[in-house]
Amino acid sequence: MAAALSALRQGLRVALTEPTDWIGGQLTSQAVPPDEHPWIEQFGSSLSYRGYRTGVREYYKKHSPLTVEALSNPFLNPGGGTVSRLCHEPRVGLSVLTDLLAPFASLGRLATLLEHEPTRAEVDGDRIRAVYVRNKRNGAEVALTAPYFLDATELGDLLPLAGVEHVVGAESQAQTGELHAPTEADPGVQQAFTVCFAMEYRDGEDHTIEKPEEYDFWRGFVPELAPPWPGKLLDLTYTHPVTLKPMNLGFDPSGKGQGLWLYRRILDPSIYRPGAYDGGGATLVNWPQNDYLLGPLVAEGQTAEQAEARVRRARQLSLSLFYWLQTECPRPDGGTGWKGLRLRPDMMGTDDGLAKAPYIREARRIKAEFTVTEEHVGLEARRMKLGRQDVDAEPFRDSVGVGSYRIDLHPATGGRNYVDVSSLPFQIPLGALLPVRVSNLLAACKNLGVTHITNGCYRLHPVEWLIGEAAGAVVAQALATKETPKAIRADENRFATFQNKLKSQGVDVAWPRATAR
Repeated sequence: MAAALSALRQGLRVALTEPTDWIGGQLTSQAVPPDEHPWIEQFGSSLSYRGYRTGVREYYKKHSPLTVEALSNPFLNPGGGTVSRLCHEPRVGLSVLTDLLAPFASLGRLATLLEHEPTRAEVDGDRIRAVYVRNKRNGAEVALTAPYFLDATELGDLLPLAGVEHVVGAESQAQTGELHAPTEADPGVQQAFTVCFAMEYRDGEDHTIEKPEEYDFWRGFVPELAPPWPGKLLDLTYTHPVTLKPMNLGFDPSGKGQGLWLYRRILDPSIYRPGAYDGGGATLVNWPQNDYLLGPLVAEGQTAEQAEARVRRARQLSLSLFYWLQTECPRPDGGTGWKGLRLRPDMMGTDDGLAKAPYIREARRIKAEFTVTEEHVGLEARRMKLGRQDVDAEPFRDSVGVGSYRIDLHPATGGRNYVDVSSLPFQIPLGALLPVRVSNLLAACKNLGVTHITNGCYRLHPVEWLIGEAAGAVVAQALATKETPKAIRADENRFATFQNKLKSQGVDVAWPRATAR
């Protein structure tokens, strides 16, 4: 989305493909509210990302029956969730993104192909000539030809299709020199994916669903992880990401609204005028308890059908978690189950109330001109390298954006528990967007040149937005100057011209001095 918008605003024609019927990825079809750094309202993003955030707030203020206080709040958090300053409904994100693209569609410069997925590519040496996408509704195939292709797919779909050198899973310490990398490389170690869902609470009502088909399996499932998980997956006790000790945030969707209920709440009853809404609010469930650990979506020799089967099982896990919350979850009053919980299919745009697509944290990554490692951005690793406590992330001369998030790796397929360590506010180097060989494909999301470890801090919404924005901008610069992105990066003056252009468009390429998160 950000790559398309960036290219369109600089005069290019764009074909945007999307495997579901909603554009927006994490924000919409995967239903995950923005995960952002604590300074996002002041700095550390771009004008276009801030425009998206403003658009979300304006949508609520224009269309929703809000209180005077909510209408006058410039920093309105529609859901009041604790994970983000802007927890909002997926459908609102879809509306804002659609409006951002609408003028370019009207002018005939944007072709959006919904429910299309790439199937094959034509390659001539180090260049991609065409990418073929299949219409999932009728099976028809469309050939896309262009001077450049930007891969912003969740799994890095174009990389194997076009023979682009890439990495999957965990690299070893010997390969990357990273403090928290495993001793042995293992492509099967990938962060769990999650099928999210929204649920509302209506006190005094009974919305208990039919017992899910796999409930008995998931009810007794204990993850096999090292260090060990504290017990069953369907339980309020789980592993603390940092200490790796058992923790329990609690769950109470009633008026107290405690713990996990508030974590990613996307509907806050308190911001609506009296009489406008009579429910107890709604929250987005993207918890450790519905992380799918029984296999990755990317594996050598794995067929599309096998991957789809894993997504189906992950959907069963999420339905089982919801049923467990309704029927067996411990209550603060000593009872069990919250029958007033109900799924919100209308918020998800699906019949079953689950997100249209799984939330994917990690997949294929390009072998890039430059790879960001823990030594570049990890707090402890930087202190060890520099031999002092007061450190910043490695400065990159080819910075095209910034980001900040902990190195946050969820439990992984392959049996590894959380890796969650402090990072420093970092930059996004252009070299990480450029494959080592193929000249007209760029990484435009979390498939850039990072490692299994540093993927943990480069995979969140604002960072992926800036990666995509930079990819679209450098392609526009390359076409305007008749230079390749690699040539722009390699020449100091050419890159300075490009970087200054990014700055003039409101992209932050460097941080003010800040402390570790």
